[in-house]
Amino acid sequence: MIEWFAYVQVAVAVVGGVLCVVLGLAKRVPNDLVLGVLALVELLLVAQVVVAIVAPAVGNAPTGDPLEFWVYLVSALLLPPAAAFWALLDRSRWATVVCGVAALAVAVMVYRMLQIWTVQEA
Repeated sequence: MIEWFAYVQVAVAVVGGVLCVVLGLAKRVPNDLVLGVLALVELLLVAQVVVAIVAPAVGNAPTGDPLEFWVYLVSALLLPPAAAFWALLDRSRWATVVCGVAALAVAVMVYRMLQIWTVQEA
């Protein structure tokens, strides 16, 4: 896992999540901006999958449990599409809030993945 890339992912997910929550609390229904935030978060997670596959092959192996890392990563990959699906079905302001909460949850999960990869003892 690349540390700076993880921090970029966390920052994008936090900014996007807060934006979606604020828009939802301002009674805005899901729109292209909300779905674009989720798409960007998902794209960064897909890139993280590639990094997580390549990193051990080039000498950057995780210090924590690889299974725990992959469970977090696969779970995080499922959140943005699930929130987007919810937003497409439920066109209320609360769907926008759900999208924001999903992005914030991804931020927490990516930070935890960084801890698993870099901080723990093998």
